[in-house]
Amino acid sequence: MKIQVWSDIMCPFCYIAKKNFEQALADSSFKDEVEVEWKSFQLDPSLKENSGNMSISEYMMNRKGFSKANLDQFLNQLKEMGKNSGITFNYDQVIAADTFPAHKLLHFAKENGQADAMEEALFKAHFVDGKNIADVEFLVSLADELGLDQSKSRKVLSEDDYNYEVKQDIMEAQNLGITGVPYYILDGKYAVSGAQPVELFAKALGQTYQESMVKLSQESGDNMCGIDGCSI
Repeated sequence: MKIQVWSDIMCPFCYIAKKNFEQALADSSFKDEVEVEWKSFQLDPSLKENSGNMSISEYMMNRKGFSKANLDQFLNQLKEMGKNSGITFNYDQVIAADTFPAHKLLHFAKENGQADAMEEALFKAHFVDGKNIADVEFLVSLADELGLDQSKSRKVLSEDDYNYEVKQDIMEAQNLGITGVPYYILDGKYAVSGAQPVELFAKALGQTYQESMVKLSQESGDNMCGIDGCSI
C-alpha cells in the first residue's frame, strides 16, 4: 500500500500530522506493507527573496496579516497541539526561510533511502532547534548526520539538481487540486488533509488497507496551511 504525502517544512500542521500518522501506522498490523512517499509543496516561494532575515512571528504579522493578539493565541493553540503529538514547538526561535533547498535535499535523501529520516530532521531543525533551513552549510551538515555524502549534498544545494523533481511534485499537487498541506493520499483511494488525530489516521489506514473504499474520498479539517496562511 502506497501513501503519498504533500507537505512543506514551514507548515507546523505538517509536522503534527506526520507524528500522528506515524503513530497510527506503527500501531497497525500491516505497517511493514506500507510505502510512504514524501512530496514537495511550497507555501511561500517568495521567501527566496528574503530568506532567513526575519523571525516567524515577524513573517506571520507582516506577510500573513496576523495581529499580535491573534498570533499569540494561534501559537498557544499550536504549542498545545504539538505537545499532544510529542513536539516541543520553540516558536520564539523559528526563522522564516525559503524551503526550496530543503525540498531538494529531501529528494536527494529519498534517492538514498533516507527520506523519512530527512523529513523528520528538517522539521525538528526548523521548529524545535530554530535552524535556518535555507542555509547551505547547515543542510550539508544535516545530510552528513544521516550518512549522506557531503560533496554530493553540497552539489545538490548549489546547482540545479532535483529542481525538476521539486517542481514536478508541486505541479502534481496543483493538478490534483491540492491547495493546502498536509495532504495524504492513501493508495489512490482515500485523501486526508489537515493535522488529523491518530484515531482518524488509523481508521483511514485500516479502511484503505482492507480495500473497503472504492473511490477517492476526503476527510478534511481546518488544521492545515495554505498559500494564504494557516488556520486552526
